[in-house]
Amino acid sequence: MAEKLAPSAVIVLAAGAGTRMKSEKPKVMHGIGGRSMVEHAIAAARELNPKKLAVVVRHQRDRVAEHVVAFDGDVHIVDQDDIPGTGRAVEVGLLGLDEQGEVSGTVVVTYGDVPLLRAQTLQELIAFHEKDHNAVTVLTAHLDEPGAYGRIVRNQAGEVTAIVEAKDATPEQLAITEINSGIYAFDAKVLRESLAQVTTDNAQGEKYITDVLHIAREAGHRTAALAIEDRWEVEGANDRVQLAQLGRKLNDRTLELHMRNGVTIVDTQNTWIDSTVEIESDVTILPGTQLHGTTRIGTGSIIGPDSTLTDVTVGQYAQVSRTHGSEATIGDDATVGPFAYLRPGTVLGESGKIGTFVETKNATIGKGSKLPHLSYAGDVTIGDHSNIGAASIFVNYDGVNKHRSTIGSHVRMGSDNMYVAPVNVGDGAYSGAGTVIRQDVPAGALAVNVAPQRNIEGWVVKNRAGTEAAEAAEAAGAEAKNSSEESNK
Repeated sequence: MAEKLAPSAVIVLAAGAGTRMKSEKPKVMHGIGGRSMVEHAIAAARELNPKKLAVVVRHQRDRVAEHVVAFDGDVHIVDQDDIPGTGRAVEVGLLGLDEQGEVSGTVVVTYGDVPLLRAQTLQELIAFHEKDHNAVTVLTAHLDEPGAYGRIVRNQAGEVTAIVEAKDATPEQLAITEINSGIYAFDAKVLRESLAQVTTDNAQGEKYITDVLHIAREAGHRTAALAIEDRWEVEGANDRVQLAQLGRKLNDRTLELHMRNGVTIVDTQNTWIDSTVEIESDVTILPGTQLHGTTRIGTGSIIGPDSTLTDVTVGQYAQVSRTHGSEATIGDDATVGPFAYLRPGTVLGESGKIGTFVETKNATIGKGSKLPHLSYAGDVTIGDHSNIGAASIFVNYDGVNKHRSTIGSHVRMGSDNMYVAPVNVGDGAYSGAGTVIRQDVPAGALAVNVAPQRNIEGWVVKNRAGTEAAEAAEAAGAEAKNSSEESNK
């Protein structure tokens, strides 16, 4: 395996307003695949192990800077001034890094709105750049319809002689299919000297980074381009349509990676997995599943269909069906769902069960314990091998404060129980159906508080006369009377 070449610095440009997003949120903070676009760019840059990493900001400066530093606290934030253009953005980025000690060697320039660019591709760019001793190397791609992209002009020897913007190109140049991605590897000294010569004397009044290539070449330095096969790596997102397209491509890439690592994904068109999710081998993902954030899935588990898990850890050989969960932990061999709702703080132990139409929150459920049906378990600790009957509610809120209850191990609770927190139920205790538990239940005790049943004969006919129920009751009474008379004959 070839040795990875670490650049001296990476500069990520993230100063643009992104008006076509039509959003109060800065463009680079819009997300796909579990991260914002600028976080994807920083993650790829950080994989290169650069000595220095800068992000250049301007539009909503404080908001973007806070977002970036929260993701990577070692990033150097640099402010772009009033001089517009990518060339100026790179220049202030380099000046900002030079304040920490002058940068020498290879400098990589990339963008905060190009989220599909791989660290591997940047490594290839650096290797190509340094092997040929280039002063400037631009990353390029071939497009069938290059549109408004700048064109890469090469001489007969294949050397890059210029980057021509589409609006300035001749018909012959417009026919070129190789386009400028805007992603570069520079020699720091040449970059610094060339940027000092770049002017704003153009139709847009901006300082363009593309001018550096021409200036470097005129000074006798080597300039080159590295074409990549996957054009999506250099595609940026300027509006919501492009963002969605990149999101789909990133998801396709993520699913393929998991499948090649031994994960079965039944329906790739209806499965969405963030790039931050970890899945072990022999997991099966059924249709309609979404896995987000820091979700982790253990070997042999089956997830789905129609399940959404965010920041959820699932152990080995668990089954999770038609479930919505966040910030929860599901143990080995456990089962969840269908139609379960796991809220933050849920911890389900090994071989435990959270069943149909069960909601949990801040609930620790021990090994082999079960909440099978139609229940709410909030702010409760349940021991091992206990069973909570159907339609049970842990009444954890008194209108002002939340309270916690504790259920022991090997407990058998009846259906339709109410646990008015805070209460403690001891190991091995039982309760009858319909019990409202307001006081602690000792270990091994049976808790019941249901009043004796009382039937008031004739109440419906007397109090609901003329209704269908009264008519049915009268008919049943007449039939019973006739039957009794016949039997007495």
